This record gives sequence, C-alpha cells and structure tokens, in this order.
Amino acid sequence: MRILYHHRTASKDGQAVHIEELIEALRSEGHEVRVVAPNQEKSDGGPDKNEMGSDMDWVHQLKAALPKSLYELLELAYSLHAYRKLKAVAEEFKPDFIYERYNLFLLAGAMLKKRLGIPLLLEVNSPLVFERSCHSGGLALQWLARWAEKTAWNSADYVLPVTRVLAGYIKEYGVPEDRIAVIPNGINKTHFAAAPEPDIAKENLNLQGKLVLGFTGFVRDWHGVNRIIDWMATPDAPKNSHLLIVGDGPIRSELENQAQRLGLANSVTFTGVVHRDAVPARVAAFDVALQPAVTSYASPLKMMEYLILGKAIVAPRTPNILEILEDGENAVMFDEGAAGSLETALTRICQDAALRSRLSKNAMETIDRRQLTWIGNACQVTKLAASAISRTGKKSLP
Repeated sequence: MRILYHHRTASKDGQAVHIEELIEALRSEGHEVRVVAPNQEKSDGGPDKNEMGSDMDWVHQLKAALPKSLYELLELAYSLHAYRKLKAVAEEFKPDFIYERYNLFLLAGAMLKKRLGIPLLLEVNSPLVFERSCHSGGLALQWLARWAEKTAWNSADYVLPVTRVLAGYIKEYGVPEDRIAVIPNGINKTHFAAAPEPDIAKENLNLQGKLVLGFTGFVRDWHGVNRIIDWMATPDAPKNSHLLIVGDGPIRSELENQAQRLGLANSVTFTGVVHRDAVPARVAAFDVALQPAVTSYASPLKMMEYLILGKAIVAPRTPNILEILEDGENAVMFDEGAAGSLETALTRICQDAALRSRLSKNAMETIDRRQLTWIGNACQVTKLAASAISRTGKKSLP
C-alpha cells in the first residue's frame, strides 16, 4: 500500500520513537510510506534521530511569549498550512490511505479526507483537551479545542487509541465503537536482541553484586521515584540495593539530594540522557524494573522495554496497565491509592529471587503472546486500512 503519514511532532522523546518505529515497520512489510511533518528535511520525513528527551525550544519560547488564546489560534491555523502540504503530496503520491498522529487543533488529515475522499486512520496517544486543561496552564479557548478534538476523532474512518481507557474518552465524543481499534505501543525485538546478559551489563556499569532497581525515561515529580529512594533507606530494602535511572529529568538534583540526606549517595545512579540505541545495554542490568506511577490512559513505552528484556516489573494496578500486565504472572502490582502498597511490593519482589525469575520468564513471553511489536502494529494498521478502503471503494487517487 501507499501510505501518507502525517504528524506535527517535533520533540525527540517517546513520541519520536513511536513515529520512527511504526514507519520502519510499515516499510519493512513492503509498504511505501511518504511522510509529511514539521521541519521535514530528511528524505524519509521521520523525526531527527538525535538524543531522546529534548524538544524544539523555539516552540516553547513562542508559547511563552504569546497570549494563550493567540497561540491556540495559531495551532489551528497550522492545519491549513499542513493541509496544503498534504494535498500537494497526495496529488503526486496518490496514497491508498492517510495515517495521522493526532495533535490538538490538527485537522489537516480530516480536511484532506473530505476534499479527496482518501480513508483516514487517526492514531491517538492522549486526550489532549483533558490533558492540556489540567496541565501547562490550561486552555484559553477550551470550547474551540473540544470542537477540534471532536471533529478530528469523528472524521476518521478508524481511531486508534493506545489503551482501552483512552478509547473511553473517544466514545464520549460519539465515535462508534466499531470505528475504534485499540493498538498499544510496541517494541522492536531486533533493537533489543543484542542486549548483554544481566551479569555482563552490571559489570559494564560497575554494578557487580548489586540488586539493581531500574527506571527509564525523563523523570518528573509525579513519577514517584522519591518513594523508591525512601524505601531503600528502610530495613526492608536489601543492603545491596542500587537504583539505576536510565535518563534524566527536572527533578534529578532533588532526587540526588534526597539520596545524599539518606546516606544513599553511592546507591543511586543517573546515566543522564542516552541515545535510544544505548538503552538496551543499560536496562539489561535491571533486576527489578520500576513503573512507580502512570498516566491513567497511557501505554508506557518503558513497560514494553522491560517486558522484552525479561525484567521483573513493579507497576500500579491501574486499568490501563492491567491491559498488559497481570499480578503475579508478569509483574508484582500495587494499589496507587493505598499507603505502603508500593513499598510492600518492592519488599516482596526484592526478597524473593524465585519470584523474580518466574516473572522474568513470563515477561518475555508476554510480547509474543500479545504481539506487542511494531511489526504487529503495522499489520493491524494495514488490515484496518484495507477495511476502510473496501467500505469507501476508494483505492487511490487517479
């Protein structure tokens, strides 16, 4: 198939991983993918493969400088600019369908579908009206944002949320259930196949003899990593416990100061931002993989990394996480709202090597059993596209 892939993402974080991996998976399955995106300078149109964790600074500067309502109107106006780019590419490329990554106020895909009749599949990673209303200072034009979100979601032939929890938000806007297909984040098995054995990984990181508790990603205050450090200072934590944070974040210095106060300065290591190619060799050293907190509708990429490398996972018992993990089978789970529940889970998993071994085995099997790979996702996308094409009778532009 010929696929016109559109996104408005400039950040170099988990969003970029999703975009790059899905495009690569679609191409590996023999499909031709043409990408339309901001700052499209590379031949494949995918995001710049620089280090993860950074964003386009000028976007944040513009957002800070302008009145909120004006910035939101400019976001909506960008849809017209993107539509013109998409239309020009579509008329030359003659795609079978449009695949768009949803962003707030982004209606270019919906406009192109209406103009040219090309089926539209819309990937949704978060309910952005809700998210931006609660964070980043809120929305000035909430009524306009809700209209744009509803229009985008209802215009698609299929809406592809990453969790069933997120699908609930989409149904609230009136999108029929038969046009919603949940496709969680996946993993590139090849990317993680060369990861070293745990003992070698520990040796490479000078962590021999340590019971390594690991976390990957950009650490923020809501992630609850401070609770891990507090627990490490209690008698319940093995004396050889070591917290390895593969990443960085705005609260790094705060966590390092906390460790210093508790006498754990030598038991907490931040790698800093590392290139995504270097992540498997670090995660391979984990004995216990941590997901101390989670956004209620997310499909965390780190969880897929933990599973593919066969890590014993500690994670909250929330509906979105329960879509992938099962307590006692591939994870030890805790109740987010219950005091001491996380700490009890940590004590249990750290004191039981046999439990960690069983969870590890089941974790690796979860990826294949649930087909949680980018290749699997690409196959689901093209099957849905074929269904949409069949319904509309639109094969490609003449």
